Amino acid sequence: MSADKDTRKSLAMVRTQTLERAQGNAVPIEFRTLSLHVTETHRSNKTGGFKYAPKDKKKVDEYASETDFFATADFHKLSTAEIGLRFNSDSTQGLARAEAARRLQTNGPNMLEARRPNYFKKIFWYIFGGFCSVLWVGVITFFLCWRPPLSNPPNPTNLALALLVIFVIFLQASFSAFQDFSTAKVMSSILDMIPAECYVFREGQLVKISASQLVAGDRVHLSLGNKVPADLRLIEASSDARFDRAVLTGESEAVDASVEVTDDNFLESKNIAFMGTHIIQGSCVGIVILKGSNTLMGRINKLTSGRKEKKTIIQQEISRFVQIIVCLTVFLVILILAVWLAWIRREYPKFMPTATLLVTLMGCVVAFIPEGMPVCVSLTLLMIARRMRANNILPKSLTTVETLGCVNVICSDKTGTLTENKMFVTTMAFLDQESTPEDAQRKMEMETTPKALPQSSESPQILALRQLQISTLLCNNSKFDPETIHLPIAERNVLGDATDSALLRFSAFVSDLSTISPCFERTNEIPFNSRNKWMMAVYQGSAEHPEVIKTLFGSDMTHAGKTLDEKDSQLVFVKGAPDVLLPYCTSYLSGTSNTPQQLTEDEITELSRIQQAWSRRGQRVLMLCKGRYNPYLAGTMAQSGSSSAALQEDLTRQGLQDLCIIGMLGIMDPPRPEITDTIAQCRRAGARFFMVTGDFGLTAAAIAKQIGLFSSNIEPDTYDDIADPSKKGRYEGSLEDSLGEFEPGRPRFHSGTSLVLTGPEITKLSPGEWDQVCAYEEIVFARTSPEQKLKIVTEFQQREGVVAVTGDGVNDAPALKAADVGVAIVTGSDVAIEAADLILLGGFDSIPISMRLGRLVFQNLQKVIGYLLPAGSWSEIWPVLINTFLGTPLPLSSFLMIIICCFTDSFPCTALVMEQQEFDLLSLPPRNAKTEHLITARIYLQSYVFIGSCMTFFSEMLFFLFIKENTGLGFQDLVFTFGNIDYSKLKPGITQEEFDTTWVYTGQCVTFVALVIMQWGNVLSIRNRRLSILQADPFRKERRNLSLFVGMIASLLMAVLVTEVKPIQEVMLTGSVPIKYWLLPIPCAFAILLLDETRKLIVRSFPNSIIAKLAW
Repeated sequence: MSADKDTRKSLAMVRTQTLERAQGNAVPIEFRTLSLHVTETHRSNKTGGFKYAPKDKKKVDEYASETDFFATADFHKLSTAEIGLRFNSDSTQGLARAEAARRLQTNGPNMLEARRPNYFKKIFWYIFGGFCSVLWVGVITFFLCWRPPLSNPPNPTNLALALLVIFVIFLQASFSAFQDFSTAKVMSSILDMIPAECYVFREGQLVKISASQLVAGDRVHLSLGNKVPADLRLIEASSDARFDRAVLTGESEAVDASVEVTDDNFLESKNIAFMGTHIIQGSCVGIVILKGSNTLMGRINKLTSGRKEKKTIIQQEISRFVQIIVCLTVFLVILILAVWLAWIRREYPKFMPTATLLVTLMGCVVAFIPEGMPVCVSLTLLMIARRMRANNILPKSLTTVETLGCVNVICSDKTGTLTENKMFVTTMAFLDQESTPEDAQRKMEMETTPKALPQSSESPQILALRQLQISTLLCNNSKFDPETIHLPIAERNVLGDATDSALLRFSAFVSDLSTISPCFERTNEIPFNSRNKWMMAVYQGSAEHPEVIKTLFGSDMTHAGKTLDEKDSQLVFVKGAPDVLLPYCTSYLSGTSNTPQQLTEDEITELSRIQQAWSRRGQRVLMLCKGRYNPYLAGTMAQSGSSSAALQEDLTRQGLQDLCIIGMLGIMDPPRPEITDTIAQCRRAGARFFMVTGDFGLTAAAIAKQIGLFSSNIEPDTYDDIADPSKKGRYEGSLEDSLGEFEPGRPRFHSGTSLVLTGPEITKLSPGEWDQVCAYEEIVFARTSPEQKLKIVTEFQQREGVVAVTGDGVNDAPALKAADVGVAIVTGSDVAIEAADLILLGGFDSIPISMRLGRLVFQNLQKVIGYLLPAGSWSEIWPVLINTFLGTPLPLSSFLMIIICCFTDSFPCTALVMEQQEFDLLSLPPRNAKTEHLITARIYLQSYVFIGSCMTFFSEMLFFLFIKENTGLGFQDLVFTFGNIDYSKLKPGITQEEFDTTWVYTGQCVTFVALVIMQWGNVLSIRNRRLSILQADPFRKERRNLSLFVGMIASLLMAVLVTEVKPIQEVMLTGSVPIKYWLLPIPCAFAILLLDETRKLIVRSFPNSIIAKLAW
């Protein structure tokens, strides 16, 4: 025993070290650390510090406390009776409702404590992160330059600038906080949709309640796919019950459930089901021992509360942009400082004293940094998130939105995703007779009495039909919803999966079995699971009517209350796909004689013919078999102390031995009405669309042709063509040559090629064969297991694929989690919803909409940045450079620079956020995430060198024109003067003081007004990358965006406010601009628009020209 523990501890340490090297595996690391501590506590019989404690000294006490708790926990060691006594709970009846209510009121709901964000840290980064860190330097500098010794007398303008920059900082912080709040609100709505209910026994009745209403001592029932709602001590478990503890351990291998203690360590014992884990097979019952924050998950939640969140791709791109701008700003500041120290300070000491230098340097900072960009980016993301919500799409994070534009491979589950998941039986057959449910119903109505028990005198055909009908009812875990039982069979709600629902409706449609079903009592079962791909149910006759089971299935069938002997048998039903069950079959039931017949090659051929014929019509084929199980032998094994696993193995061995085929059913699951168009849209967007299903290959291929996934009537390739491509001679030369030139980030494939692969064939593929598989355009993966679905995703990702996986079932969860974008249907299982990145609230046609919006958010962000940079950065830095290096008066004040960045530019920018797609975004190939960045050299070229330089020229021209017209001093009189201006050239009546104040300040407002109005031309041009404004104006319905003009008017009103209000003029040193200089920038704005229209015309007319290659 000690050696086993040492081995287990050693392996656990290795797993811990491996997990610690992986990013994002916080919970598994904490779980393993706690588990090691508990094991060491048991070995050393003491508590306290351990050598595996975290390096963070602050957490040692936390780990010690949690370790002590789990080391002393003994719930797993108590018997069922002892657990009931400890929690004062009846192990069969559960709690009384009144007692449960009292405990809920006393101890509170079963909820994890929400992680309280570090608000101090959040607020700190809101205020000091990004551009704000540099702006705070400006605040401090302006405050220093406000009062002596740097300004004597005090300069109120510098104080006002400091306060204005603080306002800008808090404006940015407010938008960042609002964005986080909106994201948290969306996440909260997603969590509210995730099923949070469970089944408990209250006063002997199984009722469904909210998981938050669970109390200690509750008796909880779990079945396939359920999430464990609290820490449970298992008191009942089916022989095949298994739990997925990957969320805790990080290991994909499922854990068998047990009702007995299997380990001294509470965290490792298999009779404990931990909150947050999932039951992936079988069913079980457990008593709530820990709930809410007292659970293992709740305690780990506390330990991991300080984990750093990973930046999204968009955040990384924006951070990259911020770093570039800040580095350029620092470079310019150092350059100006160096020139001042080396030249200006010595040659022109009065031109730029220390206070003026500091204000100039901060003017450089304010000028080059587009302060309004974070606000506008936040607005863009919030607007797209709102559009996605309006289209019934809920993204869990901004990363998902951005990645959607890059998706080039979509792997979709079939049942419930491509199809409606509303299956119904369309055909039925014995091996010697085909029929339909309607024919069977008519036959039963004609030859039997309604609700009468079966009689041996009935015709062989009726008795055979009864066997098939009863097998569909009994080998089934679904049932009709009592609330809809009065409705017609087709309209009743069914509690169960789609396949079982189809069989249940079939059995009820053929005839009423309400009097026959109680004559059978289930004694054992093995539920369907993705590994076995079959379900087994074991029955005996009831004590009241033991003759029914004997009449239909043989006189050796036992019944309840009978003392078993070695000759007694119980009835076994097995259902599954024909190719799965056929190896276990040795006979078949004749539909005409109701006698078992030897299964020969002829019958096997006929079975294959029926299966393929039905599959080609898109039907899923299920086979129902019967067998025998000797309970006497099982009882002997149990008395000898055999484990539950051994008993289950014996049940499987006996139950699958010498099966007799009762019959087959063809089940149709109609495709969703929108799916054909959805696949076409995804293909048009450059994404290949694959089907990944557990169905038979021919069935899946038939559905693929129905929905347009297979676009050709030519038979698809198979594994044989992959293993031996020369058989068809599809490609000339090597595969590498036929695929064309390699481009990083873009997968290569052959158009028009199709392939069908099955799960067993997937396991045989070599890396070279996977290269061939990934080169097909249309693929159906059939008979796949969860591991194979995961394999498919990873193989395509390794070959430049950006993979989206859609699914709704438990089996889809591993692939959903591994995909670049996991998409779950809101009606799917909670496991799938939690594993996914994106949740569809409506139809499957939301997929191409989400892809289009993902591309639109990227496009609009580029337009927003391209709009902000010319006036908010480039045209603002040049006045500072002209003032510093050419010695002229400053053409634009720092105050007006801030107004442009944060106010006048923001209004039209907000309207730009609302832009629709310029052209059909789904007609473009997916964005290459490796080469196509958010901010590129082409955008800098467009914004700085082209539009920005034009705006700089016009605005500076108007500044010097205004000065010349009103004072008589032209550009040639001001350049290189560095404060030594020849004031004798001033017009009569104008003093030196008036020139340095009134006229220069008003001239700065002229520059400001010019930039504001010229941005109108920029916003009208930037909204179209290629199209002319005549082709895509803001008035026609397709691209209508009248908000642009509202934004223009708002920016104009802001400019009027800044230049005309007397208090602002006095404090911020602005002046009233003559009407002439409100009008002159309008043709300049048209010139900006015309210049960019000319560029677009050249790009459209000469797509291979240098201008086209440099265009953004």
